[in-house]
Amino acid sequence: MTEPGAALSRSKQFTAPLTLLFIAILVNYLDRGNLSIAAPLLKDELGISASQLGLLLSAFFWSYTAMQFVSGWLVDRFDASVVIAAGYFVWSLATSATGIVHGFAMLAVMRLLLGLGESVAFPCCSKLLALHLPEPSRGFANGVIISAIRCGPAVGTFGSGLLMARFGWRAVFIGIGFASLLWLPAWLRWMPCRRESLAGGSRDIATAIDILHQRSFWGASAGHFCGNYLLYFLVTWLPFYLVHERHLTMESMSRIAAAYFLIDAASAMFTGWFSDRLIRSGLTATVVRKGAMAIGYSTAAVALAMCGISSAGSYFLWLLAAGFGSGMGGSGTFAFSQTLAGSHAAGRWSGMQNGFGNFAGIIGPALTGYIVEWTGNFQAAFAITAAVSLTGALAWTFGVGRLEPVRWAGETLLQVRAGSST
Repeated sequence: MTEPGAALSRSKQFTAPLTLLFIAILVNYLDRGNLSIAAPLLKDELGISASQLGLLLSAFFWSYTAMQFVSGWLVDRFDASVVIAAGYFVWSLATSATGIVHGFAMLAVMRLLLGLGESVAFPCCSKLLALHLPEPSRGFANGVIISAIRCGPAVGTFGSGLLMARFGWRAVFIGIGFASLLWLPAWLRWMPCRRESLAGGSRDIATAIDILHQRSFWGASAGHFCGNYLLYFLVTWLPFYLVHERHLTMESMSRIAAAYFLIDAASAMFTGWFSDRLIRSGLTATVVRKGAMAIGYSTAAVALAMCGISSAGSYFLWLLAAGFGSGMGGSGTFAFSQTLAGSHAAGRWSGMQNGFGNFAGIIGPALTGYIVEWTGNFQAAFAITAAVSLTGALAWTFGVGRLEPVRWAGETLLQVRAGSST
């Protein structure tokens, strides 16, 4: 079989696992966002103060961000298919338990546990895509994963909100948590088999120190932070902005917010697919992947700046343009790490990159709140997010070197040992 034919065959064999990974990431973002939707009901029922609610909303990021620097090591050391199944089980149980526990302290514990379980998701996805898909097929696969991130808030805003209004927040948390467990039997049936051996010390080809010494890692981490700042700004503040500054009803807000996230998701998937076609046609991965990042985040920056100052009749089009740019840029977030780190170190690199990137979830929403309170509107907040997005375009384009596998010292040593034993 020719090399392109073999690559196409591997891509087709990965269709079922990729579909299940899409569902897992969608559930991941649905579970982490449900507390925001339940916040008004939960606050009144349990008598939780606004400051306590803020701590609960941020507690997820404490454990999630810290564990990124550990989960990547786990994924490279053990079978990523098994690690993501274990993490999925933990975060589903944490979601169900949230509907059972009482009091601020136990809710905080459940949020920390949720972050612990969900921390393995993206390192595992990167590891599996690096192992099972060739470079010209990773763009679409990564686009699918990124689109799941955007679909999660859209599904949560509509589905969970309506269910909570009818059945209460506790029933929804319990129901979604247990229903999510149906994913596990399907994953155990169709999960990909590991393609690499753990023998010969291959698990330790690239250490954390080795990765930290790579300029491209810091460029990718900076770009990831900027992309996450844009994502978390809109996930956490878009509904409030539409209702309080654009004076929409809750129903209108839901439709517009959902339209934004769906455009973002479609853009990520299309960009990934189109990038793969360009690479197969002969363009280099460096030109294609960096080009998508530069165009995507620059488009988002311009659109966000215009959205902040536009009239009631035009802001919606600028918002959709921002979604298109965000999806285009987001499609390559983990594709870079998969190529640069190679299959042996993709989990550790992706976990560490995601760890630094998720500091945006700790900083961005809080900073936006202070700015809006200080200025009385969202114009400055949109301008800052636009500037951060443009910085992300520069980081991905100039902070990252050529998009080709790093030559790890441990890999060279392994080859020497293998040669001397033959």
